[in-house]
Amino acid sequence: MNSPYDPHLAEAGRLEALRQLDLLDTAPSEAYDRITRMAAQLLRLPIAAVSLTDADRQWFKSKVGVEHSEIPRMKAPCAAVAVNGKMLAVPDLLEDECFRDSLLARSGIRFYLGAPLVTKAGHCLGAMCVLGLEPRAVSDADRAALEDLAAMVMAQIELQHALGRVDPVSGLPNRHQFVSDVRDLALIEPAGEARLAALVSLASPEELSDAMRVMGSAHLDEIVRAAVPALRRLPGGAKVYHVGTAQFAFVAAPGASLVRFSGSLLAWLGDRAPAGDARFITTATVGLARFHVGQDAPLDVLRNLHSAAHDALGAESGLRVYSPEQDAAYRRRFWLIGEFGRALQEQSELHLVYQPKVDLQGGACHGVEALLRWNHADEGFISPGEFIPIVESTSLARATTQWVLDAAMRQVAAWRDQGVMLQVAVNVSAVNLEEADFCERVLDGLQHHALDPGSLALELTESALMRKPKAAQDTMARLEKAGVKIAIDDFGTGYSSLAYLQEMPADVVKIDQSFVRGIETDERTLSLVTAMIKLSHDLGHRVVGEGVETEGAAQLLRAAGCDEAQGYWYGKPMTPEALAGWLASRAAG
Repeated sequence: MNSPYDPHLAEAGRLEALRQLDLLDTAPSEAYDRITRMAAQLLRLPIAAVSLTDADRQWFKSKVGVEHSEIPRMKAPCAAVAVNGKMLAVPDLLEDECFRDSLLARSGIRFYLGAPLVTKAGHCLGAMCVLGLEPRAVSDADRAALEDLAAMVMAQIELQHALGRVDPVSGLPNRHQFVSDVRDLALIEPAGEARLAALVSLASPEELSDAMRVMGSAHLDEIVRAAVPALRRLPGGAKVYHVGTAQFAFVAAPGASLVRFSGSLLAWLGDRAPAGDARFITTATVGLARFHVGQDAPLDVLRNLHSAAHDALGAESGLRVYSPEQDAAYRRRFWLIGEFGRALQEQSELHLVYQPKVDLQGGACHGVEALLRWNHADEGFISPGEFIPIVESTSLARATTQWVLDAAMRQVAAWRDQGVMLQVAVNVSAVNLEEADFCERVLDGLQHHALDPGSLALELTESALMRKPKAAQDTMARLEKAGVKIAIDDFGTGYSSLAYLQEMPADVVKIDQSFVRGIETDERTLSLVTAMIKLSHDLGHRVVGEGVETEGAAQLLRAAGCDEAQGYWYGKPMTPEALAGWLASRAAG
């Protein structure tokens, strides 16, 4: 029995249904090709196709024995099937008044049988058709077989939607379909063929979060739906895929030039005018990536596109081409995070070294700074300048600071037992200052090792102090009241106000090495450092000069009234054993 069909449905509605399914101009699919081959075999005919009727053409989603991907719609038998929604049998095209002058008849085709492809809503998309080079009578068995095959094609179309191949908000094919279509390109293009893909991001992650918070998910859905018409006007008219909350991908036409393609996308970005609630989402960016058919995995293509679109947030133009070097840096970052988390648990790869701080007047060493070092089992030494900023930006910051505090306190206790009285300074990140139990953990550690609170100093950068000033000030005040010393590290490089510094319960100010290294050659830098020392003294702080690498720098700091110095001129960061030798040599000298 034929599927129900209303012959009076408007052509516009039928075409819209066809476009919503996003079947036109898509890559071949083995799921459809199996049915087409079966049709040719069952009906013992050389030609079979899944034919979709567009506004002015017949496009073949799948085909056997057909060279062309499309033919004109005019006088095409499949177009008649689409219009009428009924099976059409033409035993001999040359004897049929409607089709004797058709392209098929002129091409030597004599027999045609087509069954309609009808959606559940009653829209006929085209036909499952078989063709022969000789006239042929049509049997009931032929009709029944082709009807069943047409139903199988429609079931496959519906199945793809049921299995989540179309995003319910935008109505566009989703990430799964993008992956499938990019993989299927290998069926129609030479292996290794270079292609270009693009990803359009309507908003930054922060803007999406703000939109969700202010407007809710329903309004965000409306913004996405409103963007679809503009996305359909993307350069080249390519199929658009909804691959993320507000991210859309598409593949450029074969042979597309990177320069021309990127230029057209920049023009699209410039012309795009947000409408309605879209005014809340303003930072549209585009990422481009080149891939090779059959060689680059579709998920890797998509990941590269995401990487480029994210990098585009920092580009004035809003567009970036995928950079393998930048991508390698991100990969390295994630590798470091995973490996450092493992190292924290195993603890065999991590250790502390200690750099002395020397009194500039008497030359004595009363304190050291504890510095974390990582010797990876396979990679060897990994610079703290590489891994520490990454660790501080993740949830590992809490565990890392705790590891350093525990190790440093154990070492201070060991030194005390050996008769060596040294204060140890530990660097603390901004995240630590916001932890509700940070003070308790520090004080509990001191109590556990029976240490005087004054044997521990916590060093915090200006930027850490300014992230949440009230929380930082409260935390520092509690620790300072308990006797723990507080130092402001890298002084002069942050953006803190003098009024705020005046309120901070800090004992020590450490002048950043970027200033200290210039005092021998630049009078203005020396004047600035001298002023910083005087200001810090006026506020009641001791001053430590960092990065002292020459005797001349040490002399200038001493003349300026600096209290202590730290740097290679006095000693590099050392293991406890090496530090013991260094202290002994200082005492002997």
